[in-house]
Amino acid sequence: MTVNRNAPIPLYHQLKTLVLKEIDAGRWKPDDQLPTEQELMARFQVSKITVRQALQELAHDGYIRREQGRGTFVQRPPLEQGPRELTSFTDEMRRRGLPSTSEVLDQGAIEVPADVAATLGMSSSEPVFRLRRLRLADGEPMGVQTAYIPMASVPGIEEINFAPSVSLYALLSSRYSLYPARARETHVAVLISTWEAELLGVAPGSPGLVAERVTYLASGRPLEYVQSVMRGDRYKVVLELTTPRARR
Repeated sequence: MTVNRNAPIPLYHQLKTLVLKEIDAGRWKPDDQLPTEQELMARFQVSKITVRQALQELAHDGYIRREQGRGTFVQRPPLEQGPRELTSFTDEMRRRGLPSTSEVLDQGAIEVPADVAATLGMSSSEPVFRLRRLRLADGEPMGVQTAYIPMASVPGIEEINFAPSVSLYALLSSRYSLYPARARETHVAVLISTWEAELLGVAPGSPGLVAERVTYLASGRPLEYVQSVMRGDRYKVVLELTTPRARR
């Protein structure tokens, strides 16, 4: 494989595509070290500027990582997140063909925080169940997720052992006959805190994505508030847009 100098496509973009084809074909697997810049220049007969621009785009898109003093390594592509059905993390990872597990960081009944009470329509005197978990996909930490549910809706839930593969949504439906019908989710860019960074295996202050979701029952009553702090290098939000003319 080589670049086509007569094509209207920029050489760096052609090189980027060729590297991605090698990754997709399994010739370079996650955590494999890529050839050096000089080796890529010789293999594809391109300049150093072309190689660096292609690698810069691949790193920006999350397909490779560049480690100072060590080299450039392949990494799993970031998970795309966009308009989708309301599913649990477990079901979402299963759909992507990735085994998922969770580590419970803490769980139990607590005094409801003021912002959570306002979101869920609770009074400040009502207890809320909090479940905080580290979410992993294929053994890799993806995010720290904290869920809040009014205790009045889920009596006895604090006694449940949330094993690594237990889905909260599956439990809500099977044990409490509570079926999430819709949700409203917002995304905010953040810098990951020291505590979260240690759990996620990234440097403190690394870019992150906070997803805040309020889940509702069919009646319109709020059921759950979830805050997920996700690694910025492992998640990206993708929106598909259409013009008004295309919708006619």
